[in-house]
Amino acid sequence: MKAHHIPFVETGYFSDLMCDYLNDKKELQSFHSGLPSFENLYEQALKKSKLFSPQIRQTLCDRLRSQYSSIQMSSSVAENLQLLENKNTLTVTTGHQLCLMTGPLYFIYKIVSTIKLCRQLKDRYPDMDFVPIYWMATEDHDFEEISAFIFQGKKFQWNTKSGGAVGKIKTGSLKPLLDLFKQELGDSINANALKALIGRSYEAGGDLSHATRIFVNFLFEAYGLLIIDGDDAALKKHFIPYLKEELQEQTCAKSVLLQIENLKKEYNPDYKPQVNPRDLHLFFLEEGKRHRLIKNEHGFTWEGKEDNIGAPEILDWVKKSPEKFSPNVLLRPLYQEVILPNIAYFGGGGELAYWMELKSFFDTQDIPFPLLILRNAALVISEKNIRKISKFKLEWKDLFLKRNALINKKVRQISNIDLDLSPFKKLLEVQFDSLEKLVQETDPSFEGAVKAQKSKQFKGIDHLEHRLLKAQKIKLKDQVERLVLLQEQLFPGGQLQERVENFSGFYLEQGDTLIEFLLEIFNPLSAEFTILEI
Repeated sequence: MKAHHIPFVETGYFSDLMCDYLNDKKELQSFHSGLPSFENLYEQALKKSKLFSPQIRQTLCDRLRSQYSSIQMSSSVAENLQLLENKNTLTVTTGHQLCLMTGPLYFIYKIVSTIKLCRQLKDRYPDMDFVPIYWMATEDHDFEEISAFIFQGKKFQWNTKSGGAVGKIKTGSLKPLLDLFKQELGDSINANALKALIGRSYEAGGDLSHATRIFVNFLFEAYGLLIIDGDDAALKKHFIPYLKEELQEQTCAKSVLLQIENLKKEYNPDYKPQVNPRDLHLFFLEEGKRHRLIKNEHGFTWEGKEDNIGAPEILDWVKKSPEKFSPNVLLRPLYQEVILPNIAYFGGGGELAYWMELKSFFDTQDIPFPLLILRNAALVISEKNIRKISKFKLEWKDLFLKRNALINKKVRQISNIDLDLSPFKKLLEVQFDSLEKLVQETDPSFEGAVKAQKSKQFKGIDHLEHRLLKAQKIKLKDQVERLVLLQEQLFPGGQLQERVENFSGFYLEQGDTLIEFLLEIFNPLSAEFTILEI
């Protein structure tokens, strides 16, 4: 296996906001805690270790032990959990939904990035310890987003009903789908290992939260990954003051709205927020249901509820049963940073975009805002496709071109005629310059007519060049079709491979060596896209 790298900003697959963040644009600097670097991470670690509550740390470790009580902890997981009790141990976190079979491939990249950075930090700063955390989004209720995965171009869809927190969904109804999937896996050693894992996790008769823990733990237990479920009464007890403030003051909405205004003023007037704030950023959990809380003049309610809950009553609910209250996408980051001794968060571009709305809100709560790190991204290419790329004489960055741009570039390269008519434009430019001088010396009133004719001639050349290129594409149809097929295999549906394909197909070929190789070649702070030859 080999690896190649190109900067994120040169791929064309990342937003202007992310590119400006990676380039440390001055106008964005007040909206985050600094560009991720080892020095900034160490400073963040010193700050967080001083401010993090020993009581919360103890609760965190106790609850993690409880959450792991039904599975066998590896020595690496047990060691990291023991380290987490110490005040000089910090965490690096990533989070993700409970997607079936881990969902798109980038889920694996997020966790590998997190583990690798913890290793690098420990090497640089041996006086401190750094533990990787995977935050399971067990309270999320968007079942549609997690209910399917793609394996070798085939979609596997879980058809069941859910309206509550997805972590509570029983996995029994998955059996018909998993039976079909296991038939696709074959009977290789790696296939049988995957089938056995499915049996221990999704087919064991528990809920989706427990199944995901078992599945992800199997993949990463050797690296000491700690998996946390925030849907926990003891952990939420420490979040009670913030729940009360959200119900009484709605500080989150006020702060986020102000930060969005400031982003438009100081960064970009056309800035569009990734997530628009609501008046209230809490849900209320019931068996099989997750209700969005609504505040009105009479108190609090939710859609479909006929009566209202008075302010004193709902605050009493918070005190007695904080586990019934679930933070939404904009409040969850604060919950995470309250209960974890965290210094950095790994996410994709969309995730970091909504985190970028939250810095001023964190400031109002006196909670350190973590460093935001764009996770590693990768494109895995088979040996067969590597040969095709070589035959087409493509550069790595060519692969990321949009389809028409790639075809046009390649057709120009392989044509036996010169399709570039820019030399004719240069000749015309010289001739019209002479004509414009002549007009000025005779009758300047003809200047408009000359400019109009010049524009017409240049448009004519552009049109002719386009027609020549189109004709050459037809002539080179076979090569164009093979190029299109190659790019479709690498970028299915015009998307990044990592956002479509599940890891299972690559696991069948590589087994555990895939994760080992990713850990070896990923550099979490490099801001580079990785191309893997396997």
